[in-house]
Amino acid sequence: MKKWKRCFTAFLCFCMMFFFLSPVNAKTSNDETAYVDVSVATLWTKPNIARDIDSPSLSNPVDMWEWTKSMAYEEKLWLVGNLETQALYGMKVTILEKRGDWAKVVVHGQPTPRHPLGYPGWMPIRQLTKGNAFAQFQSNPFAQVTSPTAWLYKDPKGSHKFMEISFNTRLPVIHSTKNAVKVMTPSDGAKWLKKEDVQIFRTEADIPAPTGEDLVKTAKQFLGLPYLWAGTSGFGFDCSGFTHTIYKAHGITIPRDSSVQAQFGTPVPESELQLGDLLFFAYNNGKGRVHHVGMYIGNGKMIHSPNSSTTVRIDDYRAPGYGEEFAGARRYIHK
Repeated sequence: MKKWKRCFTAFLCFCMMFFFLSPVNAKTSNDETAYVDVSVATLWTKPNIARDIDSPSLSNPVDMWEWTKSMAYEEKLWLVGNLETQALYGMKVTILEKRGDWAKVVVHGQPTPRHPLGYPGWMPIRQLTKGNAFAQFQSNPFAQVTSPTAWLYKDPKGSHKFMEISFNTRLPVIHSTKNAVKVMTPSDGAKWLKKEDVQIFRTEADIPAPTGEDLVKTAKQFLGLPYLWAGTSGFGFDCSGFTHTIYKAHGITIPRDSSVQAQFGTPVPESELQLGDLLFFAYNNGKGRVHHVGMYIGNGKMIHSPNSSTTVRIDDYRAPGYGEEFAGARRYIHK
């Protein structure tokens, strides 16, 4: 009997060792988390494909305005298909793979069928930090940037600028005064934000449920902002990055891409459209693959970020170029 037990125990240990050392589980156990250490991190489809003109987006710190304003139309158009998405300062990512100076990560909070943890893509390792001290503040209330962009300062009076960050950036709050909020950064210690640029919430669940009017008002802050493929920040949006970010700022997480946004929420008949509903457009006269999304603002109009040659703007959603491709609407809020 004892010999049988020893054999069974040895067999069980072998099975457990095989399980834990199998490639799938070995990869999972090696996955590590990190935090974005630049105002906006841009994720690429492959490492080392960026051009010289993209240098301001690859450094630490980045200079988003220098990058976006330096590109001509053709140079912006090249980004289509070469970028995946963007992640904001302080966002958590999981590192899946490293190759030289680049890391393949998934961005938490950007749902996609492509990976269960978030949206995948490649970014420079220099733009990430382990953020061990930062992680300890994650249970604190957070300050969420509500201005299109806002400056972090080294002092509470706002005399010494540190970094310009994007709308919807969330940083843990350490202290609050009448005019300023002291926040923790991923790797540079405590900094300050002007109170007029943020709202403070204890948790995401405490963000008030928005009305359609709230969503439209927030979206209109960005009228005139140039389009940026894969953009999810106040420095530039693509169409679905725009709708995803506006909803996220109001505490509602929707899928990152328009084709997936069109599959969730509640279908809405065109005759019952309300402010804040998402409008979708598809190839093959609206019957093919969804390729664009806008937000309904009333009176037959939508606000959207159309393409690399334009800016966030308002258009009739049934106008030529859109109307023939209309593929339906979805609602993500409920009164």
